[in-house]
Amino acid sequence: MRDMPYTKNPNIPKVRRDAVNLVKYRKWSIRKVARRFGVYPSTVSRWCKHPWATGWHEIATKSSRPKTSPNALTKEIVWAIINKRIGRRRCGQVIHQELLRDGILVSLPSVQRTLDRCGLIKKRSPWKRPHDYTPRPEAAFAGALLEADTVHIMLADGSRIYVYTLIDLFSRWAYAEVMERISAERSVGFITRAKKKAPFSFKMIQTDHGSEFSTWFTHRLKTVGINHRHSRVRQSNDNAHIERFNRTIQEECLDHTANTLKNFKIEIPKYLKYYNTREITHGN
Repeated sequence: MRDMPYTKNPNIPKVRRDAVNLVKYRKWSIRKVARRFGVYPSTVSRWCKHPWATGWHEIATKSSRPKTSPNALTKEIVWAIINKRIGRRRCGQVIHQELLRDGILVSLPSVQRTLDRCGLIKKRSPWKRPHDYTPRPEAAFAGALLEADTVHIMLADGSRIYVYTLIDLFSRWAYAEVMERISAERSVGFITRAKKKAPFSFKMIQTDHGSEFSTWFTHRLKTVGINHRHSRVRQSNDNAHIERFNRTIQEECLDHTANTLKNFKIEIPKYLKYYNTREITHGN
C-alpha cells in the first residue's frame, strides 16, 4: 500500500512525516516517538516501513472509497449501455427501456451514472444557467422593445460566418451585420452600432439564451442605458418577430448572395435600406 489507512484528520500526513524523521534522522526510539505523538509503537513502525517514509515527504492517507462494490454492474451490462448510446445516440431513459426489453435488468440511475462516468452525457452549458427574470414590456413606442438574434451560415469550405440581426417590435425597423465570429463583446458592439443608426433610442433588448447574449452582455448593456431580458426557455414564440425577420433576410438577401464575408458586407446594407423604407411603408 502506498497510502496509509483512512482517517479524517487532515494533519495526519504531516504527523507521519515528522515521526519518520525523528526515527530515521534524529535516531529516536520507536517507543519514544510513539509516546510523543500518542500512538502505538506498532503504528510508528508501520509508518517507517511505508514506501514514502523518507522523513521529508508527507505520507498520504488512503482513500475511503472501496475498490469494488458488490452491486457494481457487470462488464457485459456496461458495454450494452455504451453500445446503445454510441449506436443510436438515444437518451438514458430510452436506453433503459431498450435494455429491459432485451432482458437486461438494470435501474435507470445506473444507466445514467454509467453514461456520465464514460463521458457520454452532454453537460449543460454554463451559459444556459437560469437568468434573472425581467418583465416583458409592451411595445408601445419605437425602441420600447427590440429583439436580437444571430444567423449561422455555413460556407463551402466548412467554415462559418454569422449575421447579427435586430428588429424593433413597434416600428419594424431592422438592422443586421455580418461577422466572422460571435461573442458577448461583439454582441455589445453590434447593439451599440445599431443604436447609432436607429432614428430612436433603445430601451430594452430581448434575446435567446445563446452564449453571445450572456449575463456579461446584460451588464455591459446596462452601462449604456439599455435593459436586457432573455426569452423564456422553450418558448419559441417569445422571439417570433426576429425569427420571421431572419427568414425574410435569408430568402430575400442572403440566399441570392455569394456566400462570402465580403459579398454579405456589401449586400446586407443595401437590403436594409430597401427593407426599412419599402417594408414599413408597405405595412402601413
